[in-house]
Amino acid sequence: MSHPTGDETPSRLRHAQVELITSLFFLAVGVVVAVDSHRIGAGWADDGPQAGYFPFYIGLALAAAALVGVVDALRAGIGAGEAFASREQLGRVAQVFVPTAIYVAAIYGLGIYLASALFIGYFMRRHGRFGWPLTGAVSVGVPLLLFMLFERWFLVSLPKGPIERLLGF
Repeated sequence: MSHPTGDETPSRLRHAQVELITSLFFLAVGVVVAVDSHRIGAGWADDGPQAGYFPFYIGLALAAAALVGVVDALRAGIGAGEAFASREQLGRVAQVFVPTAIYVAAIYGLGIYLASALFIGYFMRRHGRFGWPLTGAVSVGVPLLLFMLFERWFLVSLPKGPIERLLGF
């Protein structure tokens, strides 16, 4: 059976449902930011704005925008409308999301430079289908350049792993 989009079986989630879930999440984040900013001081002191002044208003703006999203999603009807994405489309998102999540987790054990080299190399080979020489040069060169930029020139220390410790950094 063919679907209008030409993709595989659509997911059961509808656009309005995903919009509602996303809007509720950002509404919660905005409220937490505003409440906590108010707790630490969101007013104006004798010497200028208090620590929570700007985050308070950013939290309010985020909550207001999210509330508009909630209202729009409820108006659209939760069960109505087209499917959010096909299984094939969700699979393509997972092909990027899963390696990215692994990369973020790997930073804590391997350090940002080795994790970045592996991440860049994986994407160049798997999705870009580049040859080994170019993949090796870019996946080693970019983290090396970033190491020089942050650690040497800007003097900003980023998470290090066993290789950096082995080299004395």
